[in-house]
Amino acid sequence: MVRWKRVLSKVYLALIFLFLYLPILMLIVLSFNNSRSRVTWGGFTLNWYVRLFSDSRILDALRTTLALGIGSAAIATLIGTLGAMGIQAMKRRNYQIVMAVTNIPVLNADIVTGIAMMLWFVRFMPLGFSSVLIGHVTFSIPYVILSVMPKLRQLNLSIYEAARDLGANGVYAFGKIILPQIWTGILSGFFMALTMSMDDFVITYFTKGAGVNTLSTMIYGEIRKGIKPEMYALSTLIFAVVLIILLCTNFLSGRGKEAAEKKQPAD
Repeated sequence: MVRWKRVLSKVYLALIFLFLYLPILMLIVLSFNNSRSRVTWGGFTLNWYVRLFSDSRILDALRTTLALGIGSAAIATLIGTLGAMGIQAMKRRNYQIVMAVTNIPVLNADIVTGIAMMLWFVRFMPLGFSSVLIGHVTFSIPYVILSVMPKLRQLNLSIYEAARDLGANGVYAFGKIILPQIWTGILSGFFMALTMSMDDFVITYFTKGAGVNTLSTMIYGEIRKGIKPEMYALSTLIFAVVLIILLCTNFLSGRGKEAAEKKQPAD
């Protein structure tokens, strides 16, 4: 009976992963299909990858997407980390109020946020790259705060206070004691903000001006005509890059834990 439960649990887990990754596998296969048809296999080819790097429109949208993603994630990570530290230092009542307000953009519908930002930008500044960047920073900050806050709760402030008592200034003590302890939360917040920015469509659609196109808005504009196979190739490359970054991050994290365990004195 126990054996059958184990088998069923493994089958159930396999079905979950199949459900999650089968569409991506199909996308990867289509990126190597020599036919434009999604149901007919025309043979193996790298033609779509070659044409991808010669399509200036797709490359411009990719550059804009990366610029928005990296730029907004970096700004949101800085603001969100400082904001999380300020929130952590608040009294209990103010802490609860600010955290409730922080959760509103996370729970709020994107279309409401997008329309509200569009009305604000139309009133005070022209729509363009800057308006999209501000919009992405705005909705990314709460995710950074929520990623950093758990690490701040785990802090042992007595070590920081001891360093200050021994003569270390605030900046040095922060860099040597506080930052290493919350670094994983900051990194998680950065990657979360980067992912949310690159994945966003609704807020980008309502805040972008003429001539500003990201991958999501460009694909939306091509749905009626049909998605180009070059987009399959681009999506496959993005998936491969994300997978490599994830594997490298986990590998380095594992190496760091092993090094930390070796430094600990034996009992």
